[in-house]
Amino acid sequence: MKRLLFISLAVLTFQNIHSQVAKDSELYLEFKRIDSFLFDNSFNKCKLEMIDSIISNDLEFYHDKGGLDFGKESFMTAMKNNICANWDKKPIRKLVDDSMEIYPLYENNVLYGVIQNGIHEFYIKEPKKELYKTGIAKFTSVWLNENDTWVLKRVLSFDHKPVN
Repeated sequence: MKRLLFISLAVLTFQNIHSQVAKDSELYLEFKRIDSFLFDNSFNKCKLEMIDSIISNDLEFYHDKGGLDFGKESFMTAMKNNICANWDKKPIRKLVDDSMEIYPLYENNVLYGVIQNGIHEFYIKEPKKELYKTGIAKFTSVWLNENDTWVLKRVLSFDHKPVN
């Protein structure tokens, strides 16, 4: 009986250590807000100055179609010259409902980072037209807690597919 109890406790402990957080947890809800803040201001509204403090200076952005981007300056320039260059055909990003997963990273029982996985859809906004979907992709982001601020450190954007 003791052995069964020990094995059950070990399995539950291991599962909790390596599981994503619950979708109603404080950490999950915080990253839902961060994701919305980041993409609403950068990708959707092109208010790049608003996201400056949450992008790491040594950001690495890996994109399966657009290639590799190193550093905050390069990333911000790419956003300005690509995503924010044409307001007559403005790309819009939306997080797919319930697709986001948050995996906490601990060192000595202190939360130092988060791995964020999800799926996002892309749309085009044109004047006097309905928003229309153009694609879908997966993403994985690594966020680090630096001086009580979540900073985007690494991004994988992959499996981009057009909508047929």
